[in-house]
Amino acid sequence: MTGLRLVCATANPGKRAEIAAVLGDRVELLARPDVGDIVEDTGTLEGNARTKAATIAAATGLPAIADDTGLFIDALGGAPGVDTADWAGPGASAEANRAVALAALAGVPEGARTARFVTVAIVVWPDGREVLAVGECAGTLAAAERGGRGWGYDPLFVPAEGDGRTFAEMDAADKERLSHRGRAFRALAAALGLDR
Repeated sequence: MTGLRLVCATANPGKRAEIAAVLGDRVELLARPDVGDIVEDTGTLEGNARTKAATIAAATGLPAIADDTGLFIDALGGAPGVDTADWAGPGASAEANRAVALAALAGVPEGARTARFVTVAIVVWPDGREVLAVGECAGTLAAAERGGRGWGYDPLFVPAEGDGRTFAEMDAADKERLSHRGRAFRALAAALGLDR
């Protein structure tokens, strides 16, 4: 499958740029139309990703690509998980979410600040067909924000396979190589036959 046109279900410019970087010129990534807010209340990353893609596919008559990501912190029993984007409340800023993370981990020693990001990526066609992939990245959460790149929890997350830098201290290529989102979309591209 080549020359695929997909409508991107995310309105987040950081996510869209990361998706476009992974898929490259193998896919024409179309901007999300104005469909209003899409309620993500399935309780799972897979369900939320599917809801977003299916909503956009139905609205446009074109296949849509979406993802959902959760941060699972071991010392907090896996929280925030599916509620990662709204940990500080509905519509919370990235800064507010990071502040909640730092407060929740206050007093937790460095060696016990392990966490993992999980991304579910999916393409849904208007007829209901779908292709799904998952990517994970294990790491730790720093005790203070570091770096000025990226978005979301990037200034806190130190990938285990990295060199001690947070995602926000890495350039886009280094982050994409290690990140959960990069892994999920590379796996999705492979499942779609776009890596040939």
